[in-house]
Amino acid sequence: MSRQGQIGRRALLGAAAALGAASLATSAAPARAAARRSVADRPAAQLPARPELLIRGAYVLTMDPALGDLPRGDVHVRDGDIVAVGTDLAAPGAIVLDARDTIAMPGFVDTHWHLWTTSLRALVRNDAAAEYGYFPLTDRVGVSYTPEDAYRAVRLGLAEALYSGITTVHDWAHNILSPAHADADLRALADVGIRARFSYGYSRTLQVEPERPMDVGDLARVQRDWLARPNDGLITLGMASRSFTPDAITQRSGSTALRALHQDWDGTRALGLPITLHVGPPGVVTLLEQEGMLGPDVQLVHPTMTTAAEREILAGRGSTFSSSPITETRRLQERGDIQLAELLDAGVQTSLSVDHIVGLNCDFFTAMRVLHWNHSHRVGDRVPLPTRRIVELATIDGARDLGIADRVGSLTPGKRADLILVRTADANVAPLGEPTHALVFAVQPRNVDTVLVDGRILVQGGQLTALDEEQAVREAAESAAALHARTGWP
Repeated sequence: MSRQGQIGRRALLGAAAALGAASLATSAAPARAAARRSVADRPAAQLPARPELLIRGAYVLTMDPALGDLPRGDVHVRDGDIVAVGTDLAAPGAIVLDARDTIAMPGFVDTHWHLWTTSLRALVRNDAAAEYGYFPLTDRVGVSYTPEDAYRAVRLGLAEALYSGITTVHDWAHNILSPAHADADLRALADVGIRARFSYGYSRTLQVEPERPMDVGDLARVQRDWLARPNDGLITLGMASRSFTPDAITQRSGSTALRALHQDWDGTRALGLPITLHVGPPGVVTLLEQEGMLGPDVQLVHPTMTTAAEREILAGRGSTFSSSPITETRRLQERGDIQLAELLDAGVQTSLSVDHIVGLNCDFFTAMRVLHWNHSHRVGDRVPLPTRRIVELATIDGARDLGIADRVGSLTPGKRADLILVRTADANVAPLGEPTHALVFAVQPRNVDTVLVDGRILVQGGQLTALDEEQAVREAAESAAALHARTGWP
């Protein structure tokens, strides 16, 4: 039984409406409920076991050049490992999944997503309007988040991620108001069972105090406490840095904001953790190079305003770029073009991301589609961009960007079983031709039938197997209602 796999603004608003109009009109009850609840009081999530599986008869898109594609192939999974990929494999005792009329492929690797904003879809009025759009909304409402609000938003975003075939997320958490907020975010990642990099970000309050360093000490606590827990290596850590202010760019080393950023980065590097940064105004890459801050541990986000010289610097330093095609396309007039062709030509490692889903939804297929359309409009056949290259950006290149390509990103024996089955006999896909062309131009989240993360089946038959979707939607709607009331958002 297929389903639409997209938890949009309508679902959130519908669930919020079920709470009654009074929940949005008065603040006392929902605010007190949110304050009373502790994420730590939630019972531990029970994730599915890792069965031995034989995925039989799929079009196997390995994304491994040594293995190639198998138009009728099998994938053998045991204890979360990909044991073998081939044709007519034997696996006595394994559960056989009939995968005819599906594409078996690596799960998508998202490399930049503000998951904490998911619940705010219920509050956005017009994402393009300066007064009520994304930035005013997140700045004003974000500082009122409780840890429970963070947990509920992240969990809902992850439900939608799984429905879109995403098996790894880069949780770009730039609303860490307290250690409890960090723990709540991490708890949501662990409860859902997805693979993730959690990039511990700055408090929203630091945006108006750029001279004050972030709490690298709590990042060290998270590293010490959370990585000591048995999470099967699913969660890794990083730091989400504040962006450079115009003052930092114009004043260079004389900027107090720049000195604070140096403290943030030095403290993070002392912990051996990677850093991610939004690239805002022109000149950021040049400034990073002049300040000696670039390196293979740095991921930049939104590649729209770099120069040829800066791209050469990035390639030489091994720094990477994550592109969010949907949001970048919506803001091209003020932020420049998506420079995919230029980055690939310069040899800069590039990947794809969702960014946020305030006023949007999570659809990685559309992200690939928009990137291809944007490239075709800007560059065309002067720089060919095959659909297979787009799928590489969404899978193995994402894994390379996050430093986990030795574990995921391709269906290679010895890697962990992060894979998806995409139905190809559905009306919007059939009849199947070249599979990567179908993935980029035809497939939608509703065609994702099965999702495995680390060998666990988290989606089967188009339905979540462990996460209670109804509860996730209801509780996110309650959270949005309480935030609306507490903040007086229009």
